[in-house]
Amino acid sequence: MKSVFAEQVMLADGWNDNVTIQIDDQGCIAAVRTGQKPGTAEQAGGPVIPGMSNVHSHAFQRAMAGLAERIGSPEDSFWTWREVMYSFLQRLDPDQVHAIAAQLYAEMLSNGYTSVGEFHYLHHAPGGRPYARSTEMAFALLRAAAETGIAITLLPSLYAYSGFGDAPLRGTQTRFATTPESLLGMLRDLRGTCAGNPEIRLGVAPHSLRAVNPAMLKDLLAGVDAFDRTAPIHIHVAQIIKEVNDCLTWSEKRPAQWLLDNMPVDARWCLVHCTNVSTPETEKLAASGAVVGLCPTTGANLGDGTFPFARYREKQGRFAIGGDIHVSQTPVEELRWLEYNQRLALRRRNIAASESSPSVGTFLWREAASGGAQALGRKAGSIAPGRRADLVVLDGAHINLAGRRGDALLDSLVFCGSERMVRHAMVGGRWVVRDGHHLEEGAIAARYAKVRSALMA
Repeated sequence: MKSVFAEQVMLADGWNDNVTIQIDDQGCIAAVRTGQKPGTAEQAGGPVIPGMSNVHSHAFQRAMAGLAERIGSPEDSFWTWREVMYSFLQRLDPDQVHAIAAQLYAEMLSNGYTSVGEFHYLHHAPGGRPYARSTEMAFALLRAAAETGIAITLLPSLYAYSGFGDAPLRGTQTRFATTPESLLGMLRDLRGTCAGNPEIRLGVAPHSLRAVNPAMLKDLLAGVDAFDRTAPIHIHVAQIIKEVNDCLTWSEKRPAQWLLDNMPVDARWCLVHCTNVSTPETEKLAASGAVVGLCPTTGANLGDGTFPFARYREKQGRFAIGGDIHVSQTPVEELRWLEYNQRLALRRRNIAASESSPSVGTFLWREAASGGAQALGRKAGSIAPGRRADLVVLDGAHINLAGRRGDALLDSLVFCGSERMVRHAMVGGRWVVRDGHHLEEGAIAARYAKVRSALMA
C-alpha cells in the first residue's frame, strides 16, 4: 500500500483540500480521505486530477502529422487526405509502428492522457501479404504501451469492403483486410498475452458501415460476446457527408439511424466522430447509453463537420475525446476545440456550462474522463475507491495555473493550456511521468527520429 497526499484533489463530487489517496499493490485506489495532514504520505507536488482517456487513436498517423497540409485539389477534403495517408502507410513495418506508437504514447502521458483506445486496422504487410503471425502489428502496439506505461484498450478492426454494397478493397486497403473469423482468431491469440494484465483490455472495432456488411457485423458481435460480453465495441459513424449520402442510397437511412435501429447499441459501444448526425439521431444516441468519441482537432483539420454537442449535453449524453490522426497530442486542445466549435456555431459562450455545473473546464474534464473510461472498458475516470490509480498531477507553479484553485484551475488548464502543464502522471499506481518528462522519453525519441528520417527519405 502506498499513500499520496495533495493539497487539492478533484474528486467525483468536486474539489477537496488536503486529501490522502491510498493505493493498493494492484494499482487500485483503496481509500480516499479528505481533511488530512501529510504525515508520511508521498507528496504529490501539485493539484491532482483524474487521468484522461484518448479513446480513438491510429498511432501510425502520428508520424505523418503535418504532411497533408499542402493543396492537392481545390476540393481538398477527408478523401484527398486519405490518399496521402494511404501513400504514407505503404512503407510501414511492425518495428516502425512500434517506434511511432511509443513516441506518441509518451507524448500523451506527458500531457495528461493515461489510457488509449487503439483502433487498429493496419494488420498486414505491404501488398496485403499476411504476416506469419496475424497479430504481428497488434503486438507492436502492445509493446509500445508496455514500454511507455500507458493503459491500452486494443481494438482490432474488421475491415472487409471499400464502400457500401460490398465494394471490394482496393490497393493499399488490402493491408486492412479481415473477416469476422480472422479477427476473432486475433483476439484468441492476443488473449493469452493480456490475461491478468489490468493495463490491457481487448475489444473490437468494426471499421464503419461502409467497410462491413450487416451479416458480418452480427457475426462479429456474436463472436465477441462469446469471448467477453463486456468487451468494448468501437465504430466510425457519420464522419463525412459522403458517407451519410452513400448510406442513404444503400439503406434509406443515415448511418447513426441505421446502427441504432439494427444493432444492440448500449453502454459498451463507442460511436466515433458523429460529426454529421441529425437532431433525432443525437437524442437517440444520448438515450442509448453509448459513448460518442469526439475528435475535435481531427474534425477541424479534415473539415469533417461539428457534432451537435449542445443538444447532446442537454440530453445528458456520454462523451469522450480522441486524438485520431494525432495532429494534437494533448487533451486540453481536444476539449478546448470541442467547446470552441460550439461557440462558433451558436455564437455564444460557455456552451458546456450549466447552473449545476458552471465551470466549463471542470465539466469537460470530468465528463470526458468518465466517458473515456467507460468507452475503454476500464475502471478509471475518477478518483474514488475501487478505481485504477490513474492520476495526473498538474504543475501548480506554471504561469497559467499559478494562484488558481478548484474550478478556476481547470478552466485555466483547458482554455490557457499548453504542453508542460503536467508535472507527474501515474498509471495503475506507477509513476510514468516525473517533473514533466516521461521516464524513457530520451531513448524513445531517439528511436522515433531514426524511423521518421527513414520514412521521409
